[in-house]
Amino acid sequence: MWRKARFVMAGACAAAGVCVVPTAAGSATAAAVQATAVTAKTVTAKTVTTEAAATTAKAATPATARKKGKPYCARYKCIALTFDDGPWPYTPALLDTLKKHKAKATFFLLGRKVANRPELTRRIHEEGHDIGNHTWNHPSLTTLSDGEVFEEVSSTSNIINKTIGRMPDYMRPPNGATNSRVASLMSDLGLPQILWTGSTLDWQARDTKVIAKRTLKLAKRNGVILLHDIVPETVKAMPGVLTALEKQHYKFVTLTTLLQGRTLRPGEVYPPRGR
Repeated sequence: MWRKARFVMAGACAAAGVCVVPTAAGSATAAAVQATAVTAKTVTAKTVTTEAAATTAKAATPATARKKGKPYCARYKCIALTFDDGPWPYTPALLDTLKKHKAKATFFLLGRKVANRPELTRRIHEEGHDIGNHTWNHPSLTTLSDGEVFEEVSSTSNIINKTIGRMPDYMRPPNGATNSRVASLMSDLGLPQILWTGSTLDWQARDTKVIAKRTLKLAKRNGVILLHDIVPETVKAMPGVLTALEKQHYKFVTLTTLLQGRTLRPGEVYPPRGR
């Protein structure tokens, strides 16, 4: 029963139809005339629509052609810095640093913290960073029932949508704890799972120099680096890290930019395990 309920809760939609109710015709001739008029009107509308579409397509072709080409990260040396567990009181300082370096990042937020700091959540979004789902309370999803997993993730997507006006495109399972069952549930919710190519273990290190050194060591083209904006030492390390990576010609991008040209399936794990 729960699996059926999941599908309804994850994205129920109502089908919209158009009903035409005929009225009684005064005579066969009147009905024929009316049918002819409707047919002529329909043909005319289709002709106008077709001509308008052709004109629009013709006008758009040059612009479309100009936009074609390699994705941004195929042309530049990109890296995605990702920050988990916020928003937190240290997040504004991090945002100031990112803005100074014209850097974009991805923030995987906890639902309960979004509910407590809606204005800060909006600032993250308005400054061009990606916002992902990191559950409501940060549990290991593999230890929960299907219903509990669904509630943790769907409630977080809903509060993010209420706060910034759009649903998150990705989720990150806390502690990277996922399996085939969690993947199936995320598929039902339409969310790819984002892991990382390297973790700084900053929450454990709690040392600015160590965190900076680890981040620089983990840096690689198209890398996805795991950090935490709830760790003050991480926030303090970022100015030096960004400056050092800029000298190595890195571009700091969101996951959306990093993934240009690639569509992740709901439930899919990226980067793949073992990478």
